Order: sequence, then C-alpha cells, then structure tokens
Amino acid sequence: MRVPLAPPPYAERAVPIEQIDDNRWRIPKTGAMNVDGIVYADQRLLPAIAKDRSLEQVANVATLPGIVGASLAMPDIHWGYGFPIGGVAAFDETQGGIVSPGGVGYDINCGVRLLAADVDVGVVRGKVEKLTRNLFDAIPAGVGSKRAELKLSGRDLDDVMGEGLNWAFRKGYADKRDVERVEERGRIAGADPALVSARAKQRGMPQLGTLGSGNHFAEVGVIEEIFSEPEAEAFGLREGQVTLMIHSGSRGLGHQVCTDSLATMLRASAAHSIPLVDRQLCCAPIQSAEARAYLGAMAAAANYAFVNRQVMTHWARSVFDDLFGASLSTVYDVCHNIAKPEVHTVDERQRRLLVHRKGATRALPRGHEELPAVYRPVGQPVIIPGDMGRYSFVLAGGEGSAETFASACHGAGRMLSRGEAKRRLGGEDVRKQLSDMGVFVLGASKATIAEEMPFAYKDVAEVVEVVANGGLASKVARIRPLGCVKG
Repeated sequence: MRVPLAPPPYAERAVPIEQIDDNRWRIPKTGAMNVDGIVYADQRLLPAIAKDRSLEQVANVATLPGIVGASLAMPDIHWGYGFPIGGVAAFDETQGGIVSPGGVGYDINCGVRLLAADVDVGVVRGKVEKLTRNLFDAIPAGVGSKRAELKLSGRDLDDVMGEGLNWAFRKGYADKRDVERVEERGRIAGADPALVSARAKQRGMPQLGTLGSGNHFAEVGVIEEIFSEPEAEAFGLREGQVTLMIHSGSRGLGHQVCTDSLATMLRASAAHSIPLVDRQLCCAPIQSAEARAYLGAMAAAANYAFVNRQVMTHWARSVFDDLFGASLSTVYDVCHNIAKPEVHTVDERQRRLLVHRKGATRALPRGHEELPAVYRPVGQPVIIPGDMGRYSFVLAGGEGSAETFASACHGAGRMLSRGEAKRRLGGEDVRKQLSDMGVFVLGASKATIAEEMPFAYKDVAEVVEVVANGGLASKVARIRPLGCVKG
C-alpha cells in the first residue's frame, strides 16, 4: 500500500519567521499546515536555530491531522527525526488527531532526575575524583552496558513495564518520596507489556540500572546561586549543597519499540489516507488499532525508563552513604520524550489532548492538581541540564506555560553534531580541558566525552533566559558541575 505524500510547506526555500514579541516568533500557516508554528527564541539564539532544518520540521509537524493551538518549538530546538528536538505538539482525537512515533523519538522517556544530598560542597571538595570514580564503578555506562547484579526474569521485566515505580517500591529500590516526586508518579497509564516485541525485551532485560551512551550522564554538582528562596526551600535546595543529576532513558528496549513501530505507522498512514510531507512523520489516528498498540508499548518503555533512573538512584545512594554518610533525596524526575493524554485549555475550553513532547519538559504552574502537595504552592521543579563545563538550572513551572501545553525546554540544545564536535576537537585532551574548568570526567570512551564538549551546545543560560522571559518557568537555582560520569 502506497503512502500518500504531500508537498512540504517550505520545501527548498527559507522558512519565514515573524516576530511576535522578544521571545516568540511565528512561522505563518501555509500550504498543508493546519496551524502556525511558534518558536520560543530571542535574537541571540535565532542564528544557531536557523543553521539546520529544524524550522522546516516545525512547519511540517503543523500539517499533521488534529493538531491544535500551534506547532511549538522550545529555545533548545535542533534537527531531529520527524519532529524537531525541542518540539511540542498536541492533538485532539475528536478532530482526527494522531500519534506519531517521530514526536517521541527513539529514546522513549529519556528524562532527567535531580537528587539533593544532605552534604555541602566543603565536605566533598577534595574527594570529587573518588566520588566520580565510585559512581562510575556503581553505574554501568556505555553502549550495551549491563548490570550483572540485577537479574530480571521475564515476569520481572513485564512487571517493570506494567507497574513502573510501583515495582521499584515493592522491591526496595524506591521510597514513597521518590514515587511522589516523579512525573505521573512514575507510571504511564495504559502500558501493555504484551505489545512489546521479544527483541525489545531481549535488549532491555540486562540493561536496567544503566546509563547507556550518547548524551546520557550522572553528574555531581553544587548549587552556586539561588534566585528565589521560596521555591528553593520548597524543593529542598540551598546554596553550597551537593546535587546529583541522572540523565538516561529506556535504553535498547525503548529504541526497539520505536523501531518496531515505524513500518506499522507507515502502513497506517496509507490505510487511513493520511498524506505525509515527510515519511518520518508517519502516524495513525489516536483511536486506531495501530495507535493503541504503539501507545501501549510506548508506555511500557516509558515505565521501564522511570525504573531505570530509580535503580541508578539506588546505586548512587550507596556510593554517597559509603563515602560521606550522606543521603540523596529526589527533587523531581521528568520525561523529555513522551506522548500522553493531558487536559489543557484551548480556545477557552478544556480539552483532552494527546501531547507529544520530544526534547521538552513538562512545566506545571503553581496550584496544578497533578503536583505533589509540597510543590503545589510554587510550581513543578523544571530541571534543565546544561553542558559538562558550565552550569545547569532548576526552574519552577510558570503561568505562561498554559501557552505551550505546560511545556518548557529540556536542556541547552546542540549547536554541533557529534561528528562535527569530534572533528573540531582534533587530538586535544578533552578530560584535561574539563579538569582545567574544575570538572572531573570519566566516560565509557574518549569519543563520547569529545562529542559532549561544552562548545557543542548552546549556552543554557541564554536558553533559560528565554524560558523565564516567556513566562514558561522561573529561575530557582544554578548548579555548577564538579564531576561527571558519561555514557
């Protein structure tokens, strides 16, 4: 069955952008677009954004059936598979809305967890190298990394995918505070392990509790500035406090779920007569059998990712306890790559939508009923990793996120591809450069460290400034890296 194709809105020509205000730009609706594109950026960030084809991808996403509001791009946007990384789009099933694996990506529920230690930097200083080495030994990293001590049966794996953090709690890897301070309490509803292929399960079985490779990391940091005391106090953060940030996802299991879905979704696009401006945007109507199968498998992979970060938290807690007699408390854990049903106000009425976030973070404002009670007065912790050499930020969800389906950026955003970063670096000693910046780094390979050098990324402070000025989230704290384990 042939997939129907449509001409891309801005094929082979520059994508026009119209300034709305200091932090937003419009890509006008044209051709097959159903809505405008809206890009969050300022004059400093636009040149880097315009260097790749991500603006064209924002316009392409706007052609998908049932999209509402606008096709959105966060200020860390860069080119991705189908959807741009940093893209957000919401679909209404009553208007023919769809689900697209390209709007989630290969690393389903790649996300980040922030942990706060009950120890200050003065205690850790002088022991950063030992702490980083111990974390490197405790948390397997790199392509195909495995944790021999954690043996899962097939039933265990199904329970992980079906129960999410409830499984980790039952097994003693998580406490109640952990579960309460994770998006969706660490369990995406509708997960069906039976819809996950045998190959995906085979890949995921030995990888629970591992970082993986690429841009995944476990980073020790110190809070060097507090911008707002009420939010920082609610989050349990203070100046000089040591933190640990864990960034990872669903490993080979999630990658395989995405891979398995693409051929099915191409056939679904043809069967449901959905014209595509890009085959990477293959999709299916939300209520179709193909969409239900993908969403069930995707949720299972997302739950695996929640548990993956939790198990790494368990290993890290042992390291901090052994070295310093210190504990690690979960501040928050949030998805970066997900599609899930949420209720949002569009055109002055509440609607149940399927929100795709690909390289974007949920950012609920104060008072939202889905927040843990302790965070309801201040808003959701929004964790924005930067690069290995400079800084990361903690924000609080703002009222302006109502314009973005409660979404904000997820990081700094790449400026250089991994290959280009390595070419520009040449034979330089990456670890020495980072050491000169005050950061001790260990990686599974020299190549992955080189790919993630600071100059490969935008300055996350500039990205966060747009998010804050746009009202999506407000600045709470800045974290400086001390030691980093790279995948």
